Amino acid sequence: MSEANSPREQISHGRPTLSVPDDDPYLWLEEIEGTQALEFVEQQNGKTLEVFGGASFMQDRDELASIYDRADNIPYVSRHGDHLYNLWKDADNPRGLWRRTTLAEFRKSKPSWDVLLDVDRLAAIERKDWLISWIAMLPGSSQVILALSLGGSDAVTLREFELTKKSFVPDGFVLDEAKGSAAWVDQNALLLSSAYGEGMATLSGYARTVRLWRRGEPIERARVVFETIADHTGVSCRIDRTGQEKRVWFTEQLNFFNSHTWLGTEQGAHIKLDLPTDIRLEAHQDWLAVKLRSAATIEGVIYPTDTLLGISLTAFLAGNRNFSVQFLANSPRRALQGFFWVDGKLVLSLLDELRPVFEICTPFPTTWGREQLSMLPDMGLVNAWPLDRDPSESNGDLLAKIEDPLTPPLLMLLEQGVASPAVLKEAPKTFVADGLVVTQHEAISVDGERIPYVQTGPKQETGEAPVHMSGYGGFGISVKPCYNSALGKLWLERGGTTVQAHLRGGGEFGTRWHDAGRLAGKRLSHDDFASVAADLVRRGVTQAKRIAAEGGSNGGILICNMLTRYPEHFGALFCTIPLIDMRRYTKLLAGASWIAEFGDPDKLEEWEWLKTYSAYHIAKPGQDYPPILIATTRRDDRVHPGHARKMVAKLQGMGYEAYLYEPAAGGHGYGRDNKDHAGFQVLGFQFLKSKIGWLDGKA
Repeated sequence: MSEANSPREQISHGRPTLSVPDDDPYLWLEEIEGTQALEFVEQQNGKTLEVFGGASFMQDRDELASIYDRADNIPYVSRHGDHLYNLWKDADNPRGLWRRTTLAEFRKSKPSWDVLLDVDRLAAIERKDWLISWIAMLPGSSQVILALSLGGSDAVTLREFELTKKSFVPDGFVLDEAKGSAAWVDQNALLLSSAYGEGMATLSGYARTVRLWRRGEPIERARVVFETIADHTGVSCRIDRTGQEKRVWFTEQLNFFNSHTWLGTEQGAHIKLDLPTDIRLEAHQDWLAVKLRSAATIEGVIYPTDTLLGISLTAFLAGNRNFSVQFLANSPRRALQGFFWVDGKLVLSLLDELRPVFEICTPFPTTWGREQLSMLPDMGLVNAWPLDRDPSESNGDLLAKIEDPLTPPLLMLLEQGVASPAVLKEAPKTFVADGLVVTQHEAISVDGERIPYVQTGPKQETGEAPVHMSGYGGFGISVKPCYNSALGKLWLERGGTTVQAHLRGGGEFGTRWHDAGRLAGKRLSHDDFASVAADLVRRGVTQAKRIAAEGGSNGGILICNMLTRYPEHFGALFCTIPLIDMRRYTKLLAGASWIAEFGDPDKLEEWEWLKTYSAYHIAKPGQDYPPILIATTRRDDRVHPGHARKMVAKLQGMGYEAYLYEPAAGGHGYGRDNKDHAGFQVLGFQFLKSKIGWLDGKA
């Protein structure tokens, strides 16, 4: 690395600045595989591992990896035909075994599995860093498309696989690396939504077209049957076999929250649905379920934000707009989290004051029936989803996962949706929870809004608790109180306390909660997190210097804003796979697809709010910033690793204590296998514990 490019050259400048945001001396760190950039990363990794990667780190990493590798962990499954399929990873199979069994066998404590593909063996033979990313199956067939990822990246290589022969198909469908997806039309054709090929990607790097790709046809000759313009986010399609005839739903994604929906066949889109663009739509048999993101007036009827509507598809296409309301957001803290169809029934997932509620709506010719899944608990975290991979193969069976911060997950089978749940698998207890309690509290943010948070730790407050805080606050995603083996074993069991904040920008209380923390409101999401930290001190739980905060991706913006806006509230910060530079984020990898969440820095009026939380520009010399570790991965092709690299370089150049960790693989995550994942987390814990002065007996 040349001296001119060294961070030491920037000590007195702190560039880029808010007044000159494009004067960026660290652009060379955006060259992912650039020689100088990799030298910088190697140097930084060495420094970070030297300080925090000693014997204690290795001991904790191996202990956590052994938990992730346990033989009695729950193997999560989905059904295709007569078999349940699972991708299993452990110490002997770090990349995974793709395998299957029957439901009867799965009910046993130690099922017998039929291995279809050994991913480690494949990677060794081909000398490629392969992982399985996703799988597309053809109902009623043994034909499969396997999406293989290099190092966990979003971009994938597609290959056709034959289940009965347990091998790849010679001269079958094969496509080189690109972001995208594929759906089986029949045994000899795919609908390909892929960025592969010249002119086939949007500015966000996603598929611009859907192509009908027939067996034996060169991909260059596959006919485009649906497309959008490069400025839009992308296109996708879904083949629906639940009706009397096969149909194809095409989605033209305008931005992250708006899209056009078209109905057609594999030959193309024929009917554009006359609906608002900011909806979520799920079709099944002759029924549509439509969730409105914003209030809408349809045929003179006003429907409020977050209303869920149902209607016959045949009637809708004939011009009927007599919708049936299946959910109405009539309480500010009761929100629809998701919905899906299964065997002619619409399942609703709700949060009511953060308590999980599930309802089943059944359409009939003149009315809709409704019942509640009363056999599931109303506390903690409950998720439910169809057992079958394709809705056309479903008999209504559901899987449900139940857990809370101190109770390991149960996997339950709800046969045909409403029968008494049966426990299929129970995850092992991975940490000692004696004496620990889970409590819910509220902080008051800067504008008076009540911000809920969940605290897990000892019953008695000491005023000195080592606290691990986490939050997200973006994209309408709700954070849930799950059983976290890493925090449990390495933080709670050793006497620490954990806190999970429900910030605006999330979806816990619906669209109004999300929108309050979106665009210019993103600062409020960060204010919320700081208010929770302050409330922990006010309540006598801890002191600011004992609070360690962690967040990733959108949560990386959050953590870096704690550094620059609220440094007095924290003792140490761990920022993972982050966005940080809000001036250039739209020019880096998938960044342009998130403009609807953050704003467009190329528009002057939107840069005015973006610059208020672009920590890369706000950071300046001479402040009392807490120590920070920023970690990313080189194969993250969603959020550019340059964000992390540049922020560390700038902070170090201004004399701050900042560390970088960047493993070569992992994608937009924490590693390619369980040991990588454990090491990524433990390195963060070692750093946080060290910097808040917590010697837990092993740190």
